[in-house]
Amino acid sequence: MIWHLVAAAFAGLGAAGVALLLRLLSGKRLPRWIVPVCAGLGMLAYQINYEYAWYDYKVQQLPESAQVVSTEKSQMLWRPWTYLYPLTTAFSVVDRDNLVASRANGERLVEFILYRFERQYRDLLTHRAYLVNCTTREMVPLVGDNHQPDVGRLQRLTSDDPLLEAACSKG
Repeated sequence: MIWHLVAAAFAGLGAAGVALLLRLLSGKRLPRWIVPVCAGLGMLAYQINYEYAWYDYKVQQLPESAQVVSTEKSQMLWRPWTYLYPLTTAFSVVDRDNLVASRANGERLVEFILYRFERQYRDLLTHRAYLVNCTTREMVPLVGDNHQPDVGRLQRLTSDDPLLEAACSKG
């Protein structure tokens, strides 16, 4: 976090330096207030760039076997530019190398872990084990140390759900 503060300060100093240079090149015809305004705009531009690059940076760090199955985009009043371009604030991933397939009553079952990344003050990573029935498209979370299905939280997935495709498409 301290490095982002340092980077924002240097972005502001750089933008202020450019404004000061433009003011000097114009023979001081540009107003004095252009320097602090450009410093503020430089810091704001850095912060906006950092926020929008977060998702791509996190996805780049994932292993090749990880598949993004959902993203959440948000619009925030204190960030008015997000109404034009919503900001990705969370996404979910399935690691296809760690799927555990089995059969029960002639139906294909796959156990997997769903990882959820959230952009907050500090990045938040949560994970939970799930069991999906590829035949009936039903998904249930697994709870406890012995991974018992919590049938009270059964979900039905649509046939075009990326989560179903990620869990069930592997041989």
